Amino acid sequence: MPGAMQSASATPVLILCGGRGTRLQEQTASIPKPLVEIGGLPIVWHVIQIYAAQGFREFVLATGYRSEMMEQFAAEHDWPPDVRVKCVDTGLDTPTGGRILALRDEVGDRRFCATYADGVADVSLSALVERHHEGGAVATMTVVRPELQFGVTEIDADGRVSGFREKPRSDHWINGGFFVCEPAFFEYLEPDSVLERQPLERLAGAGELLAYRHDGFWDCMDTYKDAVLLNDLWRTGAPPWRVWSP
Repeated sequence: MPGAMQSASATPVLILCGGRGTRLQEQTASIPKPLVEIGGLPIVWHVIQIYAAQGFREFVLATGYRSEMMEQFAAEHDWPPDVRVKCVDTGLDTPTGGRILALRDEVGDRRFCATYADGVADVSLSALVERHHEGGAVATMTVVRPELQFGVTEIDADGRVSGFREKPRSDHWINGGFFVCEPAFFEYLEPDSVLERQPLERLAGAGELLAYRHDGFWDCMDTYKDAVLLNDLWRTGAPPWRVWSP
């Protein structure tokens, strides 16, 4: 159960960076997915910036595929003096839950945040943490309603088309990443755990998983088309996930 509120600067952020990015093969054949660039900088940099702009200072990257390139990026990038970025090789084929479990020693007995290296949003992390603190559960998961890929046809009861909606938001909430977890979260993980399956299902079954609804911008760079969209948004000069000063 959550205790006293923990400051953002004392809260480690675990970022899943080990996958192969098979649906981005155009770019990930030679580099890991977190290093695919948006606006000239790796998408994982954007994820770190979302947290750093809101007071977080300690980042641990759970690497795997081409881990040496992630190490090089973390070591060579000019981070602000108070921002610490560390890589931990969690294995080439380790699933997402196993990667988080491998970082247990980095967390110790502290509350921590966890997220993916390919999702960006204008999420209020302070509101997320407050929701978690007040809810008293082991974990809180940000949920979002993504835009549908296609437009929707509106049909009357008699079968006549009454109109169209261009790429509306889904009526259903999905996992948007951006987790806040208590140390007890590790008790729900095994080395072969896929985070999105048994661990979250067990937490939900035990009443220990809260949802934080985010209605703002969210997108996940899952395919080449997503990468093009995010780069187009960056070129507008006001990408919606840029919660930091230009």
